[in-house]
Amino acid sequence: MKILIDNGHGFETPGKRSPGGELREYSWTRKIASRVVEQLCSEGYDAELLVAENSDVPLRTRVARANAKTRANGVPAKTLLVSVHVNAAGNGTQWGTARGWSVYVAPNCSARSRRLAECFAAEAERAGLKVRRQQPGCGYWTQPLAMTRDTVCPAVLTENLFMDNAEDVSLLLSAEGADLFVKLHTEAIKSYIAGESSK
Repeated sequence: MKILIDNGHGFETPGKRSPGGELREYSWTRKIASRVVEQLCSEGYDAELLVAENSDVPLRTRVARANAKTRANGVPAKTLLVSVHVNAAGNGTQWGTARGWSVYVAPNCSARSRRLAECFAAEAERAGLKVRRQQPGCGYWTQPLAMTRDTVCPAVLTENLFMDNAEDVSLLLSAEGADLFVKLHTEAIKSYIAGESSK
């Protein structure tokens, strides 16, 4: 299984930071994505960062890369994509109260994408996080986000708490928080792959 990890945005992306500037989404997601890749590779999985550059690679380019790697790997089901982000509820200038963790799939997604999302939601709950739900009984949200809508492999996008919630930012920036989110992503991916291997 080829595992593609995409970190949201680049260092020059406008906004995408906590109101006080403590957390920048690019920096946090790049750190977590890199550690997820390192951890998976250390356990023998075939994982890589989708974006090696520090710059803000356009969505269409990231989608094209993911699709090219998927096709090169053969059957689309033998590749998966996880795009790592941090959520925000306001305009980035004020602290808010929105909280929680969420995972997204596209409206046109495959059953495998939905199962991958459920693996993530289950792992987030095991980690003690409040999983935000679009509707009762469903662990994921459905939105036409490019990284999940336009890629041909099973794909999800994670929103790891809120960058405009002070308590969330404190956890995100802590060593314990970083370990938690790295483990969440690696264990969810491993759970999905184990399920695919048992079919």
